Amino acid sequence: MKKGILDLLKGKFLVSEDSVKNWRFMLFVSVLAVVMISSAHRADKKVHELAKLNDEVLELRSEFVDVRTKVQQVKLESNVGARVSASGLKPSLVPPKKIMVADKK
Repeated sequence: MKKGILDLLKGKFLVSEDSVKNWRFMLFVSVLAVVMISSAHRADKKVHELAKLNDEVLELRSEFVDVRTKVQQVKLESNVGARVSASGLKPSLVPPKKIMVADKK
């Protein structure tokens, strides 16, 4: 057992007669390690991008709510009446009448 550990530490498995299969295995493991590292980097990049997009969505939703509130305030009858009164328009004192169209059938 001591001899096996010393052979492993000295690297005899890389220079022995059947070292070709050991080199192939080490090359295969190295390629797998590179693939795993690149996959992890891509996953991290996507997680960061997703977090950034979620922040942007929250910001846009907040802006939407703010703009919608302002539009609702502008659409109020009192605000519209105040704005058009400067050009001489006044609200009607007579309420509108509903026109009913009868079917010809």
